[in-house]
Amino acid sequence: MNSDEDAAAAGEAAKHLDALLKHIRHAVGAHIGVIYLLVPERQVLKLTTVIGAPRRLALPWARLAMAEPAPVPAAVRSQRHVWLPDQQEFARRFPRAALAFPYSVAHYVGPLVADGVCWGALNLFWPGSRAEGLPAADRERIIETVDQMAEVLRDAAARGRPVRPRKEPLVIAPPPAPHAEPANSLVERFPYGFFALDVHGRMTFLTSRAVQLLGRDLAELLDSEPWDVLPWLNDPVYENAFVGSLIGRQPTSFSARRPDGAVLSFLLYPDATGISVRVRREIAPVSEQEPSEDIPLHGPARAGALFHLLHLASALTETTGVSEVTQSVVDQMRPVLGAEGLALVVADEGRVRVLAACGFPSGMLEHFNGLPMATPSAGTRTMETGIPAFHPTTTDLVRIYPQHQHYREMGAFAFLPLTVSGGAFGLLVLGYSKARNFSSDERAELTSLAGMIAQALDRARLYDANAHTARGLQEGLLPGHLPQGPGLEIVARHLPATHALEVGGDFYDVIRLVDGTAAAVIGDVQGHSVQAAALMGQIRTAVHIYAGLGVPPEEVLARTNTFLLEQNSDLFCSCLYAQIDVPGQRVRLASAGHPPAILRRSTDDAEVLDLPPGLLLGVEGGMRWQTVDVPLPPGAVLALYTDGLVERRGTDIGFSIDRLAQQLARADDQPLDLLADMMIKHAQETAVPENSDDIALLLLRCGTGAGSYDG
Repeated sequence: MNSDEDAAAAGEAAKHLDALLKHIRHAVGAHIGVIYLLVPERQVLKLTTVIGAPRRLALPWARLAMAEPAPVPAAVRSQRHVWLPDQQEFARRFPRAALAFPYSVAHYVGPLVADGVCWGALNLFWPGSRAEGLPAADRERIIETVDQMAEVLRDAAARGRPVRPRKEPLVIAPPPAPHAEPANSLVERFPYGFFALDVHGRMTFLTSRAVQLLGRDLAELLDSEPWDVLPWLNDPVYENAFVGSLIGRQPTSFSARRPDGAVLSFLLYPDATGISVRVRREIAPVSEQEPSEDIPLHGPARAGALFHLLHLASALTETTGVSEVTQSVVDQMRPVLGAEGLALVVADEGRVRVLAACGFPSGMLEHFNGLPMATPSAGTRTMETGIPAFHPTTTDLVRIYPQHQHYREMGAFAFLPLTVSGGAFGLLVLGYSKARNFSSDERAELTSLAGMIAQALDRARLYDANAHTARGLQEGLLPGHLPQGPGLEIVARHLPATHALEVGGDFYDVIRLVDGTAAAVIGDVQGHSVQAAALMGQIRTAVHIYAGLGVPPEEVLARTNTFLLEQNSDLFCSCLYAQIDVPGQRVRLASAGHPPAILRRSTDDAEVLDLPPGLLLGVEGGMRWQTVDVPLPPGAVLALYTDGLVERRGTDIGFSIDRLAQQLARADDQPLDLLADMMIKHAQETAVPENSDDIALLLLRCGTGAGSYDG
């Protein structure tokens, strides 16, 4: 079969899908229905058919990235149906998508799955809320239709004639409105104006009073969109009222001021064929300032721009470091922007540095990455001037910058400066495989997107810098190395909390004493702050000094408690101190409110040491602590740790400590560093995604040979 016959066969399959869409929308009473088809190689879902909504309304949602946290991509990724009975449930499950789609509707998304392969999704909408749920009969009809659509797509692909998404979605027109000529004389008698909008937003009927209030000739208004022919209505607020009314099928209203200062109120009543609008003049004082005659012909960004701006804004509010910002932009924005290539570039010590990129031909990024800022190029010029540059073709780029022949590998470029108060510090580069005519609306939208990315990236760079400083402070207060000695092997681990700016007060130390003895200490200062980290350093130093005096464990804790109280700090500290007699094979321990140590004597034998818990350091003066003497046979492992290793939300900490002891008992004999890594890995796997506490671990094993430290 030739290519024309293949295209015809695929077209017949697409028509079959369209017919199924029309049938199911009518059968279940949905007011809008759409079909998305998956483009696997680009990880994007494209809208191919829509019924019940105009093209201009559908276009902002014509491309959905598979990585996007929204109902349709979620249904396709999971191959599970998604039912959202109202906007509240939508916002609960998909808060980011709900911000970008703020309309009161119920959603049903059915993934088109056949033989384990998902080809796309059917998306149906009902106006308002359907809190009572979807009737079982309607759900069965939808599931049956979804299965039929999937079979059509599967069979077409099996015959070598797969159905591809249309370049522009097909909009199936609603049935025409009934002839209303007898009502014309009726509405003309009212003191208000009335006009009708079709589903595309065009005015199809106006009363003489409406024509008078809008201030244009009837011929100019008919078949035109209000925001196109009336510049004072060219604002996203007014257009969005139309969009919200059409999608949600709920009456809505707004007021707008004419250039002469008169205020008009608009009341919109929607149905399946369009919107009826009542317009009247409000009694409001006219502004004392004369209206400007220089009314701009092009207003603010359209609804599509608003969607992308809201979507990116909500996505970027969830990011922290630079890597998260770049990942969000690359994964979620490139597919819906229609650009084949996207790169985030910054100026770094006089050179161009590519932070993240995808979609460009091999070798292009390597050519520009590391390029001196003094080298003329379209990117360096945009960063120097701070002015966006749009190149519908690459002809001028190749002519102006002949040294950069890689420009000819793309069809069009947009170079958008990443600008903050200090000027442009970077660049968003969009590359297109074919020539592209950038409209004024698209240029404004892309420039706004770059501005939002710049703010998020600037904030993320500051976050990373502060996190690096905080981590440096914390690591500088911990020991750089632990003392070596015969008969005692030592391994330490420290894992900061995942919240990079929450500097914890966890600390540990090992002090070489005399006559083959050593002291090990581990503690946790209350809170997560620079103050907690600084106090941690002071406490560690104090313990080190008191341990060096050779006093017993309870005396070390008592003196440290006195020192902490003298600091007049509001912070408390838990602490576990162990004095190890290697030749005598014993350990003496005292605890100030710290999680108990675990002693593993041999395989399958690990015990949580029952120590008097004692009061936290820094709570009260004159307190006394108790010391417990425990045998420490050769080969035994003593584990000291902070609560970050065992504390889990919703789980009793005693249970978690017992489970840690069981894990230690079951572990095979192995080097201490491997054992420490295993324990840390297990803690990470069982922790909540955003761990808010540091983890410190100190393992000591008695035996022969030199100690070691790796932390």
